[in-house]
Amino acid sequence: MASSAKVQVFGDFKIPQSDNQEYLTLQFSPTFGPRQRRWRNYGLSADFLGDYFATFFPGKALPDSAINQQDTVKAAVSYIANELLENAIKYTDESILAPIVISLYLQEDLITFRVINHTNAATANNYITFINMLLAADDIDSLYTQQLEKAALGDGQSNMGLLTMMTDYHARFAWQFTHDPQDAEVMAVDVLAYLMV
Repeated sequence: MASSAKVQVFGDFKIPQSDNQEYLTLQFSPTFGPRQRRWRNYGLSADFLGDYFATFFPGKALPDSAINQQDTVKAAVSYIANELLENAIKYTDESILAPIVISLYLQEDLITFRVINHTNAATANNYITFINMLLAADDIDSLYTQQLEKAALGDGQSNMGLLTMMTDYHARFAWQFTHDPQDAEVMAVDVLAYLMV
């Protein structure tokens, strides 16, 4: 008899409801085709998401800026979607044979990104360790600087993409890790990123 799945949640993890709001979901096979070609496809997909969601915003200029809101939304969505997909791809355990899924939900002044991938428990636990460090940090800018130095030294995973989304785009995050009830070494990683627009 299989045990129920163990779930760990970090942050304000609220899955958006698809009723009465615009949303889009893309699903990828982490093993289809050569890795280099798949990386290119993920970048194209992130750009598509940026183009798609930018159409919901007017082209008027933002206050004190030569850039309009549509261009700002397009760039932010493309960047965040690309970073989230790259992380999902990089840390997916291809032997699990589960798809990588990205969904974007549009509310009046909020875009919620949801990315799900599957990995092994050791990789997920490394990520959880970083999340705990992130949530305990008093100052994200100081943590950003520390991780930048770590990246420059090539000292393990820097998580610079995540920190850049937080510092440059003011994205907020929440995470859910679910152990597979059939295999304790398999975990689903469910990431939510909230972008105010």
